[in-house]
Amino acid sequence: MRYLLVFSLLFFQQLSANAPFWGKTGHRVVGEVAEQHLKNSTKRKIMKLLDGQSLALVSNYGDDIKSDPKYKEYSAWHYVNFPFDKAYGEETPSEYGDIIIGIDKCIAVLKDDNAKKEDKVFYLKLLVHFMGDLHQPLHVGRGEDKGGNDIQVRWFNEGSNLHRVWDSDMIDFYGMSYTELANNLPVYSKTQEKSIAEGSILDWVEESQELAKKVYASANTGEKLGYRYMYDYFDTVRAQLEKGGLRLAKVLNDIF
Repeated sequence: MRYLLVFSLLFFQQLSANAPFWGKTGHRVVGEVAEQHLKNSTKRKIMKLLDGQSLALVSNYGDDIKSDPKYKEYSAWHYVNFPFDKAYGEETPSEYGDIIIGIDKCIAVLKDDNAKKEDKVFYLKLLVHFMGDLHQPLHVGRGEDKGGNDIQVRWFNEGSNLHRVWDSDMIDFYGMSYTELANNLPVYSKTQEKSIAEGSILDWVEESQELAKKVYASANTGEKLGYRYMYDYFDTVRAQLEKGGLRLAKVLNDIF
């Protein structure tokens, strides 16, 4: 029994260490920001599809379904890995798909007038989630270290990894609810918001990858991170959450 308990603990530690997503709060922030920037006509159509549920509420659906084996094919859609010195597409994409393929599929289904409502609902929930993932820079990180999951660090006095620090450690340490955080993100003018929302999915992937390079340079394996790291990088986290929400709103407004 003791060995079974140890094995279980190690299994769940490993499972947690390799969890490739913004934390729940981060995804809800992206959904909340997006909802604040939807056109009224878009909001009505989405509310009808989701039976009144908010984008924040459904934002973690992409992670929730990971516990069900029948959704295994969508696991690779949360991220993309390709060499930092190449553009996406210069090498053959993963046979399992990636976040770009996933987002494109979601958009295609939502634009298809012949798609069933249940399919539109499913892919809408995934789109909300994937647009959040796209703006966590280590989702466009290096494949060899699983987007920073294999770079072990300490967050204050707790064991962590670089990916998790950016997923949830900094956000959780900040201590705000998703609504508090969404309402206290960087304030941009309408012109700045429009500029942020411009571009394509590939443009935003390239931007995230450039940021990923800086994230990799920000810490060494075994390093203890804490207050100084928060001071240096939490504003970047906040900016990425805002960008994710603004761009999700742009995509949804274009679809609907």
